[in-house]
Amino acid sequence: MARFHNSKTKVFVKPIVKKQQQQQQQPNVDHITGNKIPKSFVFSRGKLPGPLRQLQMDLRKLMLPYTALKLKEKKRNNLKDFLNVAGPMGVTHFLILSKTETSPVLRVAKTPQGPTLTFKIHEYSLAVDIAQSQLRPRCPQDLFKNPPLIVLSGFAAADEQLRLTTMMFKNIFPDIDINTVKLSSCQRIVLLNYNKDTKLIDFRHYSIRLQPVGISRRIRKFVQNHQVPDLRNLQDVSDFITKAGYGSESEADEEAATVTLTSDLSRVNRASTKSAVKLQEIGPRMTLQLTKIEGGLCSGEVMFSEYGNGGNKKKPGNEEGNEKEDGEDSDDDDEADNDEDMEESEED
Repeated sequence: MARFHNSKTKVFVKPIVKKQQQQQQQPNVDHITGNKIPKSFVFSRGKLPGPLRQLQMDLRKLMLPYTALKLKEKKRNNLKDFLNVAGPMGVTHFLILSKTETSPVLRVAKTPQGPTLTFKIHEYSLAVDIAQSQLRPRCPQDLFKNPPLIVLSGFAAADEQLRLTTMMFKNIFPDIDINTVKLSSCQRIVLLNYNKDTKLIDFRHYSIRLQPVGISRRIRKFVQNHQVPDLRNLQDVSDFITKAGYGSESEADEEAATVTLTSDLSRVNRASTKSAVKLQEIGPRMTLQLTKIEGGLCSGEVMFSEYGNGGNKKKPGNEEGNEKEDGEDSDDDDEADNDEDMEESEED
């Protein structure tokens, strides 16, 4: 008896996470503060050009260690697929990149029921572009072992949309307890600055570096690297110490940028000594504009709209329509790749 195959049937394709990630899952609760640790998925909806794909990887690296760095997406994946995986893994936020006809879009959503903030990306620079523009780029391997600090500037306004934006970005990153936090874990910082005149948000990502005040660069490198200095061209050992002078060779140390350490951080940054705080941008860099706030997960009541449509309710099923507007392929195009995607899923 012949069997008829319904090509319109949607098949659930589970997003793939590497087995090593499943074995090394992060804890869901901070053992010190007792608060729930926020975790994130960074993925895309629809086809993205190469630079935006790289921006997606930069955002995943920024959200480390509480994110899926090697999350694999399939063409047939929808938001329900990611929600089914997010629940058991304790994922609390989605960062969704998409591309419209005019500009890229970044959506930040709270799982499982929203709200969702939609940002228009006016400009962006990749981490590799930031590194190429610097004379001495710095990005050590252990820089991403701990989550970054979050600093918000210019959001102290009475507007409801700004308060929601502040709460959303604060909850993306884990809370810190100033009484128990280790200074050695504070190695990165995410800065968001809101300009009330242009209504744009400057998104920056920096690494934090401490340099002891009053020590020459040669002495600092000698203590850090444990290398025997080359003294062949010097008349006396004191020449090695006094030749480079004291302080920073690139710029003068400012009193406002110096701190007194309460614990030892390294061989040159000791407790009760003064160190200069240096910030070096590591990317990515974005200029964002808040365009819409929805009450649900990429759907629901429009609580705010830059284009004056606040308060309207979306029709049921409008979520898929919005994803198509963001550049997602239609169902007809995906059906042709359904068998291929299922084969890849079984192999993985």
